[in-house]
Amino acid sequence: MHRPTSHTEYLALCKEIWSHNRLYYQQHAPQVSDKEYDRLYALLEQCEKDHPEWIFPGSPTQRVAEGLSGAFPTVAHKSPMLSLSNTYNREEVQDFIQRVKKLLEIPDPVFCCELKMDGIAISAKYENGIFVQGTTRGDGKTGDDVTINMRTIQSLPLQLPMDNPPAILEVRGEVFMPHSVFHQANAAKAAQSEELWANPRNAAAGSLKLLDPKEAARRKLSIVFYGLGNTKGLPVKTQSQVHDFLEKCGLPTLALRNHCKTLEEIFDFARKVADARPTLPFDIDGIVIKLDSLEGQQHLGTTAKAPRWAVAYKFAAEQATTKIHAITVQVGRTGVLTPVAELDPVKLAGSTIARATLHNYDEIKRKDIRVGDLVTIEKGGDVIPKVVGVDLSGRGEHSKPWHMPNECPVCGTAVVQVQGEVAVRCPNTKGCPEQQLRRLFHFVSKGGMDIDTLGEKVLEQLIQKGFVQKLPDIYRLNAEQLFQLEGFKQKSVENLLNAIETSKKVPLTRFLLALGIKHVGEGIAELLAEKSATIQGLSALTTQDLLSIDGIGEKVAESVLSFFADSEHREEIDELLSLGVNPIQETRQIQYNPFFQNKTFVITGTLPTLSRQEAIEAIKSRGGKVTDSVTKKTDCLLAGEAAGSKLNKAQLLGIEIIDEKTFLSYC
Repeated sequence: MHRPTSHTEYLALCKEIWSHNRLYYQQHAPQVSDKEYDRLYALLEQCEKDHPEWIFPGSPTQRVAEGLSGAFPTVAHKSPMLSLSNTYNREEVQDFIQRVKKLLEIPDPVFCCELKMDGIAISAKYENGIFVQGTTRGDGKTGDDVTINMRTIQSLPLQLPMDNPPAILEVRGEVFMPHSVFHQANAAKAAQSEELWANPRNAAAGSLKLLDPKEAARRKLSIVFYGLGNTKGLPVKTQSQVHDFLEKCGLPTLALRNHCKTLEEIFDFARKVADARPTLPFDIDGIVIKLDSLEGQQHLGTTAKAPRWAVAYKFAAEQATTKIHAITVQVGRTGVLTPVAELDPVKLAGSTIARATLHNYDEIKRKDIRVGDLVTIEKGGDVIPKVVGVDLSGRGEHSKPWHMPNECPVCGTAVVQVQGEVAVRCPNTKGCPEQQLRRLFHFVSKGGMDIDTLGEKVLEQLIQKGFVQKLPDIYRLNAEQLFQLEGFKQKSVENLLNAIETSKKVPLTRFLLALGIKHVGEGIAELLAEKSATIQGLSALTTQDLLSIDGIGEKVAESVLSFFADSEHREEIDELLSLGVNPIQETRQIQYNPFFQNKTFVITGTLPTLSRQEAIEAIKSRGGKVTDSVTKKTDCLLAGEAAGSKLNKAQLLGIEIIDEKTFLSYC
């Protein structure tokens, strides 16, 4: 093509380049050489230089924009981005099928089975065929606006190749990093002695949240789509037709999918996918089973967390065998000592694992885990490494049981164990350096003040240089101090200062959690916030006031009173308020549910699929309450793995105990 001399010829050149993009990045079937593609692209750039008035957002040149000066803005989803309920065996999939049959009152529902991508869930919005916004899932209700970085993804069309695109089209999919890109990037990191990425999902998540889109572009992310968001009036009636429509729109989709009418057909597809898994250029962790009829999907609706018309069938967690060469102890912010298995490094589910949590001393005794043992490890939910078994046949005759140390490994203070508690603690709450670091890190974490650019390594540097010793010091940090930190330049300094400033407007519940008051978890913090409305109001509550709150017992009341009786804590809070921190009480919309309404729940252990925050939100949004301690007032205990003393106490008191599967059935 010659240099365009009219706007019409300019648009034709854009269309031609987009066609070559799709052939190269989506269909892997280029029809022109790289040299010819580069010639066309250079022609377009020159044309836009000569005629800047012709440039529009869908031009192939408009991928990389200027970076952000601060954190990503958040966007409310017009229709929630829900996660999926998980199944792990035939019986659970069969239960799902039976529920669909019963609720729809049809004998033979048809399902569309797809790959379950192990990527970052996103939403992409097009207006009149032009890509205008990309958003992460976030908490399902709101997500981060990552448009600036999604534009850099070569397989994402910035303009749909359609003559009459929908006025508004929102599509759902996942961003991922292909294996080839991941391995190349880690090799480059290793050559520079940089810390390696654990797996492609972590790499994709970090890349998508980079504030510099030029750096994001160098990460070479990819994208696929499999669903529709807040879009109406499209010519589709089934999930299968959704895939066909997405392809017609020129959007990348996954070809490996199937219609299934029976349990056997579903598991035939699952076996086919499992066999193909090692050869796929990206990570998956199972298949997704969706009711094919969109009308049926709408009829079934959703729970607070997941659609009733779809489930994920997760492949069994990958396991590996390795040796424990040491058991070390970590000290948490409240002084709790947690044993950790130091392992001979082993590959597992795309990561090199060298450490695994052992939870607590009781768990070690129960499994009889010892130094020198050959053990089986797996990733809990494909995320957290844990020891699941010990090969006793390989144990040497000189093997000895492991014992918790009598002194804190950091400060040397004699440890204590309160009667009836599993936890062993270092009581040196104000003098133990590790507790100081952990308290500060807890304060800035996502569940607290959510200063996402202030990580553990940065905090360590700030403490070592004497810039941060207590919580208010974080809000006194200045650019001159931050420039002294390793790796900090103009943009990173600005980003951190902006994140600190943004964190000042924080919900009261999160502020209470950030303070780290003993025995005050998410549930108790919510109750305290509802009662007091302000931090000043909370500090003025008496024992009688606290005990009058349904769900708060003597132990929690004593802990709260003790915290505010400490002059150092009061001074810290006063300083934080004087520095502009402004905790406010949020309101919550409740849809009452008979199983949850006016009942008090306690959550313990690790749940298979739900985070603790998701479980708490599900309970509260249905009219229930969540506390952190099991008492006679507790109505129900939601128990996961390694439940510990709360489970024992609930059994003694005759309190109803349910697992996650039962819990979700009531949602």
